[in-house]
Amino acid sequence: MPLALYLLALAVFAMGTSEFMLAGLVPDLAADLDVTVGTAGLLTSAFAVGMVVGAPSMAVLARRRPVRPTLLGCLAVFTGSHVVGALTSSFAVLLVARVVAALANAGFLAVALGAATRLVDADRKGRALGVLLSGTTLATVVGVPTGALLGAVLGWRATFWAVALLCLPAALGVVHGVPEHDRSPGEVVRGAPSLVRELATLRTPRLLVAMLLGALVNGGTFAAFTFLAPVVTDTAGLDALWVPAALVVFGVGSFVGVTVAGRVADRRPRAVLRLGTPLLLGGWVALLVLSDRPVVLFALLLVQGAAGFAVGSTVISLVLYAGEDAPTMAGAYATVALNVGAVLGPALGGAAHGAVGAAGPLWVAAGLTSAALAVVAASVRLL
Repeated sequence: MPLALYLLALAVFAMGTSEFMLAGLVPDLAADLDVTVGTAGLLTSAFAVGMVVGAPSMAVLARRRPVRPTLLGCLAVFTGSHVVGALTSSFAVLLVARVVAALANAGFLAVALGAATRLVDADRKGRALGVLLSGTTLATVVGVPTGALLGAVLGWRATFWAVALLCLPAALGVVHGVPEHDRSPGEVVRGAPSLVRELATLRTPRLLVAMLLGALVNGGTFAAFTFLAPVVTDTAGLDALWVPAALVVFGVGSFVGVTVAGRVADRRPRAVLRLGTPLLLGGWVALLVLSDRPVVLFALLLVQGAAGFAVGSTVISLVLYAGEDAPTMAGAYATVALNVGAVLGPALGGAAHGAVGAAGPLWVAAGLTSAALAVVAASVRLL
């Protein structure tokens, strides 16, 4: 894998830290801004809404623009939104800042996915995606737990400042990692289809099924992950300082899952889906029953991180393969699939948390994963 791919993953690490960091900050943030825990969880959904809207719109805007300036512009907006978030005392302003940050993140990821696949051979997209998404999984291993610990010691605003500072080396990584001659897909792909023809690929059953699976699997994962802190402190009865440790365990599992899947997804995606999806569902059910036992809780978080990201990254690689006839929009389709789930999961999880407490989001995760398993059973041959 080329060095440029790893440097792009560094920027994804910075943005992934921001996207997931609220999992360890929701209780303190809710108390400071005088909102409920369920309402604070909507910040994750707001971020995902920005990603859903931003991915296709930014991909359209970037169709004929050079890659490096586009990525740097997205990073600049992303950094500024975190400075605003760190300074505000208004939940409404923070909500808007999260949406703006998500728009920038979506633009970056949609362009970076295309750039990453152009750095490798056509039959290695799954592995390239695994490297790029390792930035996200490393964020769950290192960035998010560190942010949670920083928030516990210095307050949640310190985590926003830390993410803003983290964007500086990420920008240097883009400058030195993305080739200066790299152009947008619309410029580098000879005979690139029109935007209308690319959007028409959304009628392709294979692409639609892959996107649906991405939304369902990611929705279940985000429903549970966003409200992990109450499970650790309320259900398991542990001190708040154990929340970063739980996030580390989940992140280690996710890193293992996306790394293994990245090596298998190009050759045997059906096997990953057939084995991983039932395992993922079983893990959510087990957490519902056994999350009051700390040792079992941490073991299951390791398994769920691995299964969730193995299945999720495999599905997203399938979106990229199914979207080969839309070379400038396939990255946006993958980003939308991920973040429709990231909107749906926390929103349903927040409502369930308000209704039944810490177990509610786990019920949502199990339900969405059950739907994903049904889709796999009905459509795996199509994929």
